[in-house]
Amino acid sequence: MTTFFLIRHAHCDGVGQVLWGRRRDVHLSADGRSAARTLAQRVAPNRLDAIYSSPLERAVETAEAIAKHCDRVPVRVIESLNELDFGDWTGVSIESLDRDPLWQRFNSVRTRTPIPGGESILDAQTRIVDELKRLTVTHDNGQVAIVSHAEMIKIALAYFAKLDIDRPDLFNVPPCSVSVLELTETRAGAMAVHI
Repeated sequence: MTTFFLIRHAHCDGVGQVLWGRRRDVHLSADGRSAARTLAQRVAPNRLDAIYSSPLERAVETAEAIAKHCDRVPVRVIESLNELDFGDWTGVSIESLDRDPLWQRFNSVRTRTPIPGGESILDAQTRIVDELKRLTVTHDNGQVAIVSHAEMIKIALAYFAKLDIDRPDLFNVPPCSVSVLELTETRAGAMAVHI
């Protein structure tokens, strides 16, 4: 069995106000850096075998805070943990998106609503699920921190819990939260744990 700690990056300015998506140079806020340090102190006693991160700065900064409390465990950046590609919606305010009928439809039926200029939710789910399955083999009987983004964590949990990804409200994944996912070759168990 491999135990994954699926960690959403800590707070950055604009969370809940702007859809940052894959926008570069979005860093942790002062509150986010503080929360990441606290999270690191709580996660470190789990004796992590590996720490993997999305390539976006806010995720890498969170992962590096965890690594500082885990002797000799480097942060490894993996593209497949990157945020969902929100295409034309990247960097747009949530307030203005709320008036967009396509955004409203996306939040009702994600599997059948394309993101303009972006990635399909099903492709993103396949991307992260395949990576977690690969890491299960690489870290058999290990404990692994995965620092990624809310959407990616939600769709991974939905897959392994056999839940509908058209219901993003099924999971609450706030900044700096931890969801524990245990995978074996034959079964998966998931639970949300906020550390």
